[in-house]
Amino acid sequence: MASTVLVVEDEKEIRELLRRYLERAGYGVLTTGSGAEALRLLGEGDVDLALLDLGLPDVEGDEVLREARERGHVPVVVLTARTTVEDRIHGLRLGADDYVSKPFSPTEVVLRVGAVLQRAGRTATRAPSIRSYGRDRLRIDETRHEATLDGTPLELTPTEWGLLTTLASVPGRVYSRYELVNRVRGYEFAGYDRTIDSHVKNLRHKLGDAGAELVETVLGVGYRLGWARDS
Repeated sequence: MASTVLVVEDEKEIRELLRRYLERAGYGVLTTGSGAEALRLLGEGDVDLALLDLGLPDVEGDEVLREARERGHVPVVVLTARTTVEDRIHGLRLGADDYVSKPFSPTEVVLRVGAVLQRAGRTATRAPSIRSYGRDRLRIDETRHEATLDGTPLELTPTEWGLLTTLASVPGRVYSRYELVNRVRGYEFAGYDRTIDSHVKNLRHKLGDAGAELVETVLGVGYRLGWARDS
């Protein structure tokens, strides 16, 4: 499994820039511009490292940093426009594992993320490019951005592709609608979670007779992939 990086940054363009570079490097990525949302995601325990901007609009970045250290000792790389030595010392004393000043090179940030994860014993690894499920009935090739069912190519929209690959990343794990929004589109798509059901319906239609058993509904919670991954 790839390590999951939580990007906490209130500037949308920077969030999406870091998302693209991190995903290209093989990481799973969650993003938010809210300190409160970051605390919730950290509390769920699915984050391996946080990239944290200290200048958040709702909750002080210092508080998020403290909570990250207290809630399972998640490694934190601080992103900030504060460049004085005193600011760096303050962040490191709060428990930051590394400190990157803005403006920064996204390539450098990715390299620093990898170094911190390695030191923390949470080395990022890429999953094999081609994965199969249900005794080779469903095949997903993320490198080629292709999926087939019973040998027939699936013509999926970007959102449907995102839903399928997210659910397939951990078969059997239930993803809430809100989490699927984040994984597929990012939190800035306000209200998007209300349309997830429509996209799931379209995805199931393209999966044909296998749709309902492949993409299972968990009432009151969300969705999961119903087929196990082949060994």
